[in-house]
Amino acid sequence: MALKDLVQFGKKDVAVRRDSDNPFALFRKEFDDLFDSFLRSFDVQPFEGKLGAFTPKLNVIENEKEISIHAELPGMDEKDIDVSLSKNSLIIKGEKREEKEDKGSNCYLMERSYGSFSRIIPLPVEVDEFNIKASFKKGMLSIVLPKTAKAVDEIKKIAVKVE
Repeated sequence: MALKDLVQFGKKDVAVRRDSDNPFALFRKEFDDLFDSFLRSFDVQPFEGKLGAFTPKLNVIENEKEISIHAELPGMDEKDIDVSLSKNSLIIKGEKREEKEDKGSNCYLMERSYGSFSRIIPLPVEVDEFNIKASFKKGMLSIVLPKTAKAVDEIKKIAVKVE
């Protein structure tokens, strides 16, 4: 038996189904796109990550002398937060636990929600690890990382010419 007998050459009629031909598939795609764009406007991503995941919002501000980090941690206590400094990064970890219990005359309701997070913020310069200040007030964690004298001296201004 020759090789050309095993391999079929030439055109073959194959039915190809395209979703663009199906009106219900088009409707579903448009509806999914609409739903996704609607949720994106609220900064909500459904079914992303594991259930109960919590990612706090951060603001990182750098000036000539320090780096300030503000993290929104609503509903948390300072005992649930762990802040540590690694070589070139700041690590913020925490666990959010919430329990609600309602004992009514005709019903009993118990809700529990748990979620942990870990945020790693890379530090672009060397910081003075002995003068770092962190405070927590009303769900807002504020951390101030002063730069070392060496890091401040290494900043070089570049003149920009206008043409």
